Amino acid sequence: MTKYLLRRLPSAFGVLLLASFVIFLILRAVPGDPAEQLAGNDPSQEAVDAIRRDLGLDGPLLAQYGTWLADLVRGDLGTSYMIGGSVSDLLGQRLGNTLELTAGSLVFSLTLGLALGIAGVTVKNRFGQTLLSAINSVSLIVPPYVSGFLLVFVFAIAWPVLPAGGHVSVFDDPQIGFQYLLMPALVLALPSAAVLARYVKDGLQQALGEDYARTAKSLGVAPRRILWRHALPNALPPVLTVLGMQIGVLIGGAVIIEAVFAWPGLGLLAEQAVTERDYPVIQAVLLFLVAVFVVVQLLTDLAYALIDPRVRLG
Repeated sequence: MTKYLLRRLPSAFGVLLLASFVIFLILRAVPGDPAEQLAGNDPSQEAVDAIRRDLGLDGPLLAQYGTWLADLVRGDLGTSYMIGGSVSDLLGQRLGNTLELTAGSLVFSLTLGLALGIAGVTVKNRFGQTLLSAINSVSLIVPPYVSGFLLVFVFAIAWPVLPAGGHVSVFDDPQIGFQYLLMPALVLALPSAAVLARYVKDGLQQALGEDYARTAKSLGVAPRRILWRHALPNALPPVLTVLGMQIGVLIGGAVIIEAVFAWPGLGLLAEQAVTERDYPVIQAVLLFLVAVFVVVQLLTDLAYALIDPRVRLG
């Protein structure tokens, strides 16, 4: 397993390095100058140039990138131009809220995905199959921000049983915190749950068609026992890979959902930074999201290698 990890690490670092360079170039290509914004209304060119020098924006792009990369290696994410304060502190203040939302949506996604996937195999009547197919299709097609606004209208306006937005941590007050978490976590989880449900259903159908499942059925083993004790464990490895990918999707999607539900996480921080053209904050948030994708994918590969020795020996 250690050798497999060492083989995967160089590609992971390569992806992070390439992503950092692309993020840096894209942000620098956006029209506008943060130095002019900081200088206020009708500033002199001398004042703008002085601010640009203080921010380190007057040198060549490669030199700016090298300085930023060297600071990253030392753990220094820089200082916010417009919001103010250390970028590391700003991310630290919001990261916990985003992880809380992501963890809640992951629980919903996994629970709903397994339930819908298993139901897709066990439900035999046409109406049930049609209903399950409709639920999966709607969950995939409807964008999360649309379903978010619909849930807010139904459960916070028309039938006010849940808060429309805001945040109370479930660690501070579990009962109230769950009420604030329920809608955004569910909205964020629906597309991922639909994806997982399809993989669970396909995996179970394939596993139930194998010789061992047919033999067990011919020997009189209960179908429920075959499903839970034999078919489901064999159907889970591909689902595990998809689940790892969906964790990254959930964290990325949380950025959008936070704006809908006024959830004070990295999403609202990124929105504020984009509006005010705060380069260090935007760079840090984007690079963090890429790092999450890379780390989750690496952990997923390791978990898959533990389950299937052929992966790590190949």
